Amino acid sequence: MGFGLAAALVALMLLLGLAAPGARAALMLDSIAGPASTQDERKTEAGSYAVAKVRILGIPALTVASPVVTDGRSGPDANRRARVIEGNLNLLYAVQTDCTSSEAIAEGLLEGLVLHGTDRACTGTNWRQSGNAEDLQIIVSRDENGLNVISAKLPNHPEPLLLLSVTEADARLNGVSADALAQHWRQLLERRLRHARRQMKPAELKVREQITLTGEVLLGMLTAFTVWLLSLSRRLTARLQGADGAQPRRRRRELTLQLSHGLSSLLFVLVLGQLVVMVGLAVMAVPGQVPLGLSLLMQPFAALVKVLLMGLLAAVLRLLSTFLLQQWSDNLRVPADHRARRNQRYLSLLRVTHRLIDLSCGAVLLVLILIDIPGLREASTSVLVAGGAVLGGLAIVFQGLLRDFVAGLLVLLEDRYAIGDWIEIGGLEGDVEDVGVLSTQLRCTDQRVVVIQNSCGDRVINHTKFRSGEDVRLALAQPLNDIDGALAVIAAAASDFAQAPDWAGKLLKAPWCRGVVAITPLGVEVSVLLTTRTGDQWLCGRELRRRLLNALAKAGVPLAKSSPAIQP
Repeated sequence: MGFGLAAALVALMLLLGLAAPGARAALMLDSIAGPASTQDERKTEAGSYAVAKVRILGIPALTVASPVVTDGRSGPDANRRARVIEGNLNLLYAVQTDCTSSEAIAEGLLEGLVLHGTDRACTGTNWRQSGNAEDLQIIVSRDENGLNVISAKLPNHPEPLLLLSVTEADARLNGVSADALAQHWRQLLERRLRHARRQMKPAELKVREQITLTGEVLLGMLTAFTVWLLSLSRRLTARLQGADGAQPRRRRRELTLQLSHGLSSLLFVLVLGQLVVMVGLAVMAVPGQVPLGLSLLMQPFAALVKVLLMGLLAAVLRLLSTFLLQQWSDNLRVPADHRARRNQRYLSLLRVTHRLIDLSCGAVLLVLILIDIPGLREASTSVLVAGGAVLGGLAIVFQGLLRDFVAGLLVLLEDRYAIGDWIEIGGLEGDVEDVGVLSTQLRCTDQRVVVIQNSCGDRVINHTKFRSGEDVRLALAQPLNDIDGALAVIAAAASDFAQAPDWAGKLLKAPWCRGVVAITPLGVEVSVLLTTRTGDQWLCGRELRRRLLNALAKAGVPLAKSSPAIQP
């Protein structure tokens, strides 16, 4: 409903000609009287000619040309000609702003208080205020060089106002003779200029303001109603998320919740669209800005098309990356003991690749949307250089993020750890839940999630890469009369453990009794090296310790006791 109302208002505005130029006027054909139109002044190569648009009320009316390859004679280029012609046309319908506000005040003080004169340079010329719209006549004559000259004539001006000369380049570009083109342009300019003079009357400007104000009020009320519906939908979503019930009701609640989410998203997009429509109508109310307002009104639809296209591209790239990573993960040349590790790396690389694809597509989408904003595409080189300097400054400010990004890529490329690994990093240890391009998430034993920046991983201990293990140590009491017998008991218990059906599948090697590794005043320290499959070291280590304790207890081998605490 909001877009239909906006379309009706736009059509009515176009019929009333709600626009006026912002360029300042020029009195002579070979002078530049003010700033040119800021929209679409780019040259377009057409064979041997450069072309430019001449606008009335901000809307293109003529296409003038200038030769790119000349015979030695120099002349104004197409853009310069278009600016001069627009300045001359503006004299006939636009409010002249040849002076700034401070200059107008200064002139008024000088003439009114000091010189006591009536002449005012800042009041501009009286071409616009002279006569009615229908009194304007456009005539064609020839100058001393034989060129067709188009001029404007008003009853109370004895001399016509020179507007433009029809050159040979104009005739060749339009594919007609110079005389025929001059007559065609005469009719077109007379029709357009009369319309512009009518629409720039104070009464017509007042009607335009009333229409704009009415449209803005109606759209504001509609936007407020849409915002109310959006808040109501979000409250309903919050209640559904906190509700609980039986399984059939839960399914209906989940379906209702999905519909509520979709309705909230639709209402949010509708609110944004209505705000853009309000801004577009407000811009169209400014004289000479109807094309700019229409461009703003079309921005949401153009942005929607770009979002859909970039979303489709991202989906295709996601599928392609998934397929390539699956082929890499399922490579039969990989040894069997490395395939589980490659599957872990596959999960990590898949997540990061999808995130990089989304980030890249989002950045490209942002650039595509920004370059379509009126004025940005015509930005000068100095603006682009300034933007590059700003980006360089931001790179210095956020160099920590860049360091984390590079470190994250190195983590993935060097396979330091992957999702599912148990690692120690920065004095913390836990299960890797996510490996991002900036940070890593660890799930600790107490179920807390710790986020560690990738650049902090100077020293990483991975307990589950390819295989796992543990050094099981026992402290036997001193004095120990039969050390060989104690070692034999430990080796037998370790051998029985390796042959147990429930534990043999978890071991990569039989436990190896390394013997005595340390002698202290408290006891003799014996080491048993345990090598298991990935992640089974802790479970196997606990079972091996239990078996060793039972075997030593049966053999009567005492364990060392810790020293008593020293009382203060």
